[in-house]
Amino acid sequence: MQGIKRKVVYVCLYEAIAITICSVSFSALSDKGLEHATALSIACSAIAVMWNLAFNALFERWESRQTVRGRSLARRAAHAVGFEGGLIVMLVPIIAWWLEVSLLQSLLMDIGLSIFFLVYTFVFGWAFDRLFGLPASAA
Repeated sequence: MQGIKRKVVYVCLYEAIAITICSVSFSALSDKGLEHATALSIACSAIAVMWNLAFNALFERWESRQTVRGRSLARRAAHAVGFEGGLIVMLVPIIAWWLEVSLLQSLLMDIGLSIFFLVYTFVFGWAFDRLFGLPASAA
């Protein structure tokens, strides 16, 4: 599977599994029911996808104006920290409000989510490639 179809399937599967895991986690870590936690998970997912598109567009615009080309370790680290930092700034208040927990509790939940997503993204990408084959760019 290649092209746009591959990307759509990847994002849909990735987000569906993530929403399921996050819904159960949010419900378990708060006194809210699964339906309430699922609505939060869907909102967080939508915010993350929109932030990903916006952040990458901004980062690539900035990157195109740099005199040094390529993606060094420092540039990749700046990209990852910028993306995750922005996402934390957006999600912590929403999680705190939605689950009626303190900002500190929400921050701890979001840090846990960030660690989970680091591992999840690696495992999901590997499993997806094993199941559907490598994209043309990597084959």
